Order: sequence, then C-alpha cells, then structure tokens
Amino acid sequence: MGAGWKNPLKEEKANKKGQVISKIAREISVAAKLGGPDPEGNARLKLAIIEARAVSCPRDTIERAIKKGAGLLEGEKAIEELTYEGSGPYGVGVIVECQTDNKNRTVSELRRIFTHHKGSLGETNSASWKFDRVSVVTGKKAAVGDPDEEAIEVNANSVEKNADGTYSFFGSPTDLDSMRTALIGRGWEVTGAERSYVAKNKTDLNQEQLKEIHELLQEIEDFDDTHRIHATI
Repeated sequence: MGAGWKNPLKEEKANKKGQVISKIAREISVAAKLGGPDPEGNARLKLAIIEARAVSCPRDTIERAIKKGAGLLEGEKAIEELTYEGSGPYGVGVIVECQTDNKNRTVSELRRIFTHHKGSLGETNSASWKFDRVSVVTGKKAAVGDPDEEAIEVNANSVEKNADGTYSFFGSPTDLDSMRTALIGRGWEVTGAERSYVAKNKTDLNQEQLKEIHELLQEIEDFDDTHRIHATI
C-alpha cells in the first residue's frame, strides 16, 4: 500500500535488469533536475542512487543520468514527470506516474493498454478522488521496539511492517522531509521516501476479477515510461 502496486504473482517480471536500470536512471535524472546534482543536498537523488547501486547499476549510467537531469548534456531530451488517471474493469481506480521524454508516446500507449483490458484512460480527477495523497517513508532498524510509538515520535499517521522486514510510515504529504529526518535521527536507515497515493476504499473483487486487474496493471508496469502504479485493490 502507498508505495505503488506490485503484482504478487509476477514479481519476477519486475526484476528484468535492463528495464529496472532504465527506470532507475530516469528517476535519477528527474531527481537531479528537481533538486540539483549533489546527492548530499538532494535526498531524492541520494535514495535513487542507493537503489541503483542495489541492483548493480553501472557507475557511468548513474553519472550520465545525473548530468542529463542537471542539463549538462547537450542534445538530450529532458525527462518530465506526468501523472495519468484511469479506470480498470469493475470500477477499479488507477493512477499511473510516468517519467518520459515523449508525452504523446506515453499517453498513446497507456490509452491502448487501458482499452485492451476493457478500461479507460480518464481525465484529471477521474480517479484521484478515490485516493488520499500521503508521504511514505520506508526504513529499517535493528531494534524497533513499538512501531506505533516510533510513528508518533516522527509525526506519522500510521505504520506498516513490510514482508521484507522494513517498515513504512505514512503521513501528511507536507511532512515527507520532516518524517525522513526524524527517522534518521532515531537511528533508522531510510530506504525510501516519496509522496504516494493510498486508496480510500478497496474495490471488492473476486479471484477471477482480480486476475483481470493484475493483467492490466502488469502490462502498465511493463511499459518503459511507467514509474509507479496505484490502484484501489
């Protein structure tokens, strides 16, 4: 929840190294564009570089992505962040965050995918009203103690333990940096910090319907321009 949809039945598809590295490189470029090329002064860029190193992204790929985002490479198209809203079958709300250098290509392909799976790419506010906008900070700590108490101390509204042993803290969209800083100050190793979306209510689906939605979301995720997906499931 919050950090984006991931098909639990097909996670191995998300581990295609070339696609993963390409997406991480775009995130590095966007982070450098928005916050500057120095990771020590740009928390989003620093986290993106950590993620890149975790999947053995080549150093020159990281450096080139930073330079591209910072506008230091001539003739390179700028990467921009775009958010699209849509509806899947059975009224499932979907938000797709993209990073692209070609808006027309992105919207055309997303529309094709939604239509192919009996859904539709909507207008602004066609799905976002089904979600709350939140900050999500994920981290790990050797001795956690009471996670709810940790959440109170860093001004988070709630906390969840993830399958990999990390914890995700959810708070106001304006509290991202303060939550991250507070967690670091309390001895947490922060592995992710982002503004995200959480479904206000989950769409009630049977197993066959859920399978159809997973197929839609997986095809969206396999699209190179997709950065994150959020759905009311």
